[in-house]
Amino acid sequence: MGCCTGRCTLIFLCTLQLLAALERQVFDFLGYQWAPILANFLHIIIVILGLFGTIQYRPRYIVVYAIWTAIWVTWNIFIICFYLEVGGLSKDSELLTFNISRHQSWWSENGPGCVRKEASMSGIKGLDNHSYISVIGCALEYRYIEVMHSSFQILIALVGFVYACYVVSVFTEEEDSFDFIGGFDPFPLYHVNEKPTNLLFKQTYLSIPPTGFSGVEGRSE
Repeated sequence: MGCCTGRCTLIFLCTLQLLAALERQVFDFLGYQWAPILANFLHIIIVILGLFGTIQYRPRYIVVYAIWTAIWVTWNIFIICFYLEVGGLSKDSELLTFNISRHQSWWSENGPGCVRKEASMSGIKGLDNHSYISVIGCALEYRYIEVMHSSFQILIALVGFVYACYVVSVFTEEEDSFDFIGGFDPFPLYHVNEKPTNLLFKQTYLSIPPTGFSGVEGRSE
């Protein structure tokens, strides 16, 4: 397969997916978003597997990658619905942190143009030594940043799925055609090697002098 074929395109898409997943993983770690962290980790492993399968001509690995892309699209659709609060979901819930903490997306306080302010709450009973954090001046809400991240992931995954199916079909056709001419058939090689061996054995047997017969003739004289 040439350099400008679907195989090279799939290698490029897997590499792009890997870089995008690593970038997303960093910011999810900073925001303590445990559910996305686990999903990103699994996604990175499967993308590396698909990349290896594409480079090494392993259709089964690419099939696993194609199946995962469908799951990955579903997960990112859920993330979009979560941040847009579709279907009763709330972006302020602790669903993505497994109810371990009340952390939100890292972009909620560090988005473009955001200014983080802390106000002391020592005057309120029971909240001494605590502070109230307010974020103002954000040019773009953090939920829309998360939605854009997920939308980009969906776009790459859909294109990757299409090219993965194409590459698997090409690899399968090449294997079938090679097997048809005996490329993977061990029996023709066995039969080819079998004939010279038998021929060599016969030549060796015929070249041995009949010593026993010559001894009988010597006694008769």
